[in-house]
Amino acid sequence: MDKNLIKQFNHFKIHSQYSICQGAIKIDDLKHYCKINKVPAIGLSDSANLCGALEFAENISKVGTQPIIGTQINFFFKENLGFLPLIANNIEGYKKIVNLSSKSYLENNSMSDPHCKIDDLFDNRGGFTLLTGTINGLFGKLLVRGFETEIHELFIKFRDHFKDNFYIEIQRHNDENEKEFENFLLKKSKELEIPLIASHEVFYLNQEMYEAHDALLCIGEKTYITEKNRLKYSNQHYLKSSEEMKIIFQDLPEALENNYNFPYRCSYKPNLSIPILPNIKSNENLSVDEELNDLALKGLENKYKEFVFKKNEKSYEIYHKRLLHELNIIKSMKYSGYFLIVSDYIKWAKSKNIPVGPGR
Repeated sequence: MDKNLIKQFNHFKIHSQYSICQGAIKIDDLKHYCKINKVPAIGLSDSANLCGALEFAENISKVGTQPIIGTQINFFFKENLGFLPLIANNIEGYKKIVNLSSKSYLENNSMSDPHCKIDDLFDNRGGFTLLTGTINGLFGKLLVRGFETEIHELFIKFRDHFKDNFYIEIQRHNDENEKEFENFLLKKSKELEIPLIASHEVFYLNQEMYEAHDALLCIGEKTYITEKNRLKYSNQHYLKSSEEMKIIFQDLPEALENNYNFPYRCSYKPNLSIPILPNIKSNENLSVDEELNDLALKGLENKYKEFVFKKNEKSYEIYHKRLLHELNIIKSMKYSGYFLIVSDYIKWAKSKNIPVGPGR
């Protein structure tokens, strides 16, 4: 890793377009930004999903930038629901984050927001870093509603269970109640000996995008820009330079130092993989390529007899050549099994008089 990374502020709280009605950053645009600015490391932290993780990792790594994979998952505590950021340190941690993200959707009824319980964090600890989140996250909401004692107790539990993978996160966007939240967090950091880390919640690339992003928030909240009692951010949630962030946190050298070193804790990038398909066997013990080839040629014979009134060897050869060309493409892409599986359930549907589409 580049030695200059030690003194480089790292943005690991990027919200892409996959943070529905929150993030306004296209991954291609972020890739271009990283290339132009020679960004050493950058992290994804979309809300309530990991849908952009693979696309993000593939694109960002191509321009020489280290991708850091994370997400924000809703957790339920004391009748309060709010996000907590989880950042994968390694493949073990990534799998646990995926598990928690899936659990948040699969184990709740359709009427509630996707969420996990706080205890789920302890059941899945290890391999990822837990952060305290923003003023609009779980701990921010708890503080605004007077749950100071409960926050204190949770901080102790997180410190004891996650050890050095738990940070108190300090952010400075000038959002409402953010300064009071910071004062509380600084006090708890000193009192409980929990390390600080500086971060910045990024929703758009340029400050000029603030008004458009504000309108996007209104769409997500089903409200209007003129509404006073709605979710509203300051105009500071753009992708600031390392120099700007160093000035903002110059009075908290510990928080900055932990931010500089954070990419060293992360060593996982999701990679593309070949499709994993169910096994499908033929009655004649043929390979999937041979089975597809055999069925396709028999199908051509049947279609030709059924739809061509007078067999013409020349015209048949045209169809035969075209079929072989397409079969070779399918085989080269290793998709023979996929076509056989689709064929199998379409044949079954037809045998049960279930309508199917006019696909090839």
